[in-house]
Amino acid sequence: MLKKLLLTTIVVLLAAASFTACAKQASGPEAAQTSSGPIGKIVFVSQRDGNSEIYIMNSDGSGQTRLTNNRSYDSGPALSPDGSKIVFFSTKLGNNEICVINADGSNEINLTNNKVNDMYPDWSPDGSKIVYSSAVGGGSQIFVMNADGSNMVQLTSDDNVNGYPDWSPDGSKIAFTSDKQGVVEIHLMNADGSNKTQITSNGVKAQAPVWSPDGKKIVFSCNKDGNNEIYVINADGSGQTRLTNITNNDVDPCWSPDGTRIAFSSNRDSNQEIYVMNADGSNLIRLTTDVNPDGLPDWSK
Repeated sequence: MLKKLLLTTIVVLLAAASFTACAKQASGPEAAQTSSGPIGKIVFVSQRDGNSEIYIMNSDGSGQTRLTNNRSYDSGPALSPDGSKIVFFSTKLGNNEICVINADGSNEINLTNNKVNDMYPDWSPDGSKIVYSSAVGGGSQIFVMNADGSNMVQLTSDDNVNGYPDWSPDGSKIAFTSDKQGVVEIHLMNADGSNKTQITSNGVKAQAPVWSPDGKKIVFSCNKDGNNEIYVINADGSGQTRLTNITNNDVDPCWSPDGTRIAFSSNRDSNQEIYVMNADGSNLIRLTTDVNPDGLPDWSK
């Protein structure tokens, strides 16, 4: 009887230990990952070392690594479709220019040197071209160039401020912001600059549109409700849905490679940090915990 009682006690203790271990594994950033582990890498901008530099981390927030050290303002990073390179803009030449580095931070190259501000670059789906905005023509216009900086072509030509270009997954369209109607809204155009169409009508500033991996939706931020929140809209302009709801500012959204989650930056915990949530706005998890601002995440495809 005593042996049987001792055996039962051991089994109960082992079960409790196993339950505790599982509960620990299910908490924290790891809870945002699939059963197969973290998906891809996230590049972002941080001021934790005294100035704005480009960093990279695993999509569960681990392995945060500094990639640039220019002692200038580096921002707007975007990972190439194959994950081997990062394009961004930097003030190291005195004004914002487009630069590219390897994903390990090596071999930094300037792609533009236009003496005007070139900003917010994004890759074409095949990695052969880069779209970006440039401060010309009394406003800001969208340009495209080859990935080596050659063959620059202007896609928009007006007096508006056009920015935040993002290439659709099939390569046929580019989403961007424009103040064409006096307020910054989300617009689409063909990859050659034709057929420009406005898809939002919120009457307030919208920014940072990003296509979902399947090309059916676009996520963006907007201060429609008094502060910046994350919204998603169908690519045809229907079904706009608010995903976050807090009195602080949520901005700079981007999709996970499988389209199930969205990373963004927020000052909801008193300083700007990177967060991730499910694509429906649920299961919010904080990825960075630095006292200095972290923002502008981009998730590898």
